[in-house]
Amino acid sequence: MAVLGSGPAGFYTAYKVMQGIDNAKVDMYEYLPVPFGLVRYGVAPDHPEVKNCQDKFTEVASAPGFTFIGNINVGQDVSLKSLTDHYDAIVFAYGASKDRKLKIPGEDQVNGIYSARDFVGWYNGLPEFSRLAPQLDLGDTAVVIGQGNVALDVARILLKDVNSLRSTDITDQALATLAKSKVKRVRVVGRRGPMQVSFTIKEVRELMKLPSVAFEPINRQLIPSNIPSLPRTAKRLTKLLMEGSTNQYTHVEKKWALNFLLSPVRFLSASSTTRPQLRSIEFARTKLIGSDPFDSAAQVEVTTDHQHISTPLAFRSIGYQSEPLPGMSELGIHFDTKRGIITNDYNGRLLSLTHGAHIEEPLPGMYCAGWVKRGPAGVIANTMEDSFATAEAIIADWKDRAPFLDGGDGWDTLKMEVAAKGARTVSWKDWLRIDAAEKARGKAVGKEREKFTNPHDMLNVLD
Repeated sequence: MAVLGSGPAGFYTAYKVMQGIDNAKVDMYEYLPVPFGLVRYGVAPDHPEVKNCQDKFTEVASAPGFTFIGNINVGQDVSLKSLTDHYDAIVFAYGASKDRKLKIPGEDQVNGIYSARDFVGWYNGLPEFSRLAPQLDLGDTAVVIGQGNVALDVARILLKDVNSLRSTDITDQALATLAKSKVKRVRVVGRRGPMQVSFTIKEVRELMKLPSVAFEPINRQLIPSNIPSLPRTAKRLTKLLMEGSTNQYTHVEKKWALNFLLSPVRFLSASSTTRPQLRSIEFARTKLIGSDPFDSAAQVEVTTDHQHISTPLAFRSIGYQSEPLPGMSELGIHFDTKRGIITNDYNGRLLSLTHGAHIEEPLPGMYCAGWVKRGPAGVIANTMEDSFATAEAIIADWKDRAPFLDGGDGWDTLKMEVAAKGARTVSWKDWLRIDAAEKARGKAVGKEREKFTNPHDMLNVLD
């Protein structure tokens, strides 16, 4: 079985399949020279406990029958067609490589607007964003558009005492930039109300407890009066929002707010130069509609009333998005560009789309897991459950003798084809050497690790 992607979805699927099918052999392909995907590059550096799943992944990778192939670009170094010729099954578990855009005026023309995904990747050392260089010293206010966990991660990193991050695996480059930051106030803005937010209790509680940071009280009219009768999770979250932070709003310099019922309209610049600097954001006020405005699924409609928030710095945090791989359509794999997922039966079996919009039978031996299966939502525990479901489908199909691909020797044969193209691959033993080098770099400066932010530097460790 080939697994494309070495994040939680890939590893959890591999783990379950190797448990459920005797002598299963798994080859895991990864674009970067290093494994773990979102765990390495998406989890906040001050949340090391969330990364403990890496221990399980390392255990999986150390099992007989598992092969890690890093630094390989599927679609370029090896084609999807070649994979189908050499495996019984392929699992697409490569996550979401892009972020959703607001698609409003000024978004691509004004300086000071960043994707939350890019920002998170930058401070976590993702090579793709090592040169992001966010300007955090242009003013004291930042606006985060979106109210999910990633939005709160951005707010927390901006407001947290930089010294509390120095022992984490955040990059030195990020530490230097955050140390010069002038941001003292962060507004986290959403289109709907507090009963429709996407963030979890854990994330908001952590922000509420930040030392020397206060939370701006929210409008009581946006909260239902019958708090005790709310469902358990909604009740806990509502109480937390109403209680606010332990620091008094007027007694501290750093503050944050949740601003509700605002839909971004356009970004306004401070000048008319070729690439002007962000000055403010124009929002349209929204109002909740429907019979119950406090329902978690309640929607909004835009009003004609507008509001401006002055800021030189904005972060777009409205979700991630997966993209299709080269060669998918030639194999009959349908990628739903609107939803950003591979069309599947929700158990992970890929479905063909051979007659217009009529979904036909599952594609033999083709599966998906994680965000590319269900969309970019949830935490790692959700991905684990989802990946186990895909693995169970694979196991059931194998035991039921359902049609699979033609099989073959997998990487044992393909590595000759890849080598002929001049691609340099990274094995699990190679990764362990890179891992040791990063930890040694970190130990020298009192950190858990200092990540390499350039693939060339990673590969140089192996020379």
